[in-house]
Amino acid sequence: MTHRTFRSVSALALGLMVAAGGARATDLEPMAATARDASAQLLELLKSTVTKATKEKGPVFAIETCNEKALPLTAELSGKLGIDVGRTSHKLRQPKNAPDAWETKVLEDFQARVAAGEKVEGMESYEVVEDADGKSFRYMQAIPLGGVCYNCHGDKIKPDLKAKLDELYPEDQARGFLPGDLRGAFTVKMKM
Repeated sequence: MTHRTFRSVSALALGLMVAAGGARATDLEPMAATARDASAQLLELLKSTVTKATKEKGPVFAIETCNEKALPLTAELSGKLGIDVGRTSHKLRQPKNAPDAWETKVLEDFQARVAAGEKVEGMESYEVVEDADGKSFRYMQAIPLGGVCYNCHGDKIKPDLKAKLDELYPEDQARGFLPGDLRGAFTVKMKM
């Protein structure tokens, strides 16, 4: 099984073989490029939606908008692209974004890499995975906390925003982040 864990081991990854199919890491690069593009599209879609809501009616409205639209917009993009694209985290806000076993493993790897001093921006991991659904290309790209997301995920959330978050996400764990922290990851799954 080939596992590419960003630049720190990319040279090693190039020499590894995928046990489930024999593909080299370089053979997976076109799929990784597609996954990167899907992640970028999801980021732009969600960011523009939240930014627009904030400008229209303020940050409390942006929280409501994110609560109502993030999952449908993600599903719509997945359908448009013909691949599964989404978000997950080690500290969830939306329970429906809970990581599966592979995603949990990668999130733990990301956390270890951050603890070892690696920057979150640009961090990624991908490999071919075989499970009950068959063989899939799996990809994750770390999300560093920044920009408009800090308002609702940061360490200094305003009382009116905190009240709305408490109302909409009673089990919210996704607070207290500092700019640049590992907020979670975009995740992509493509059937092979």
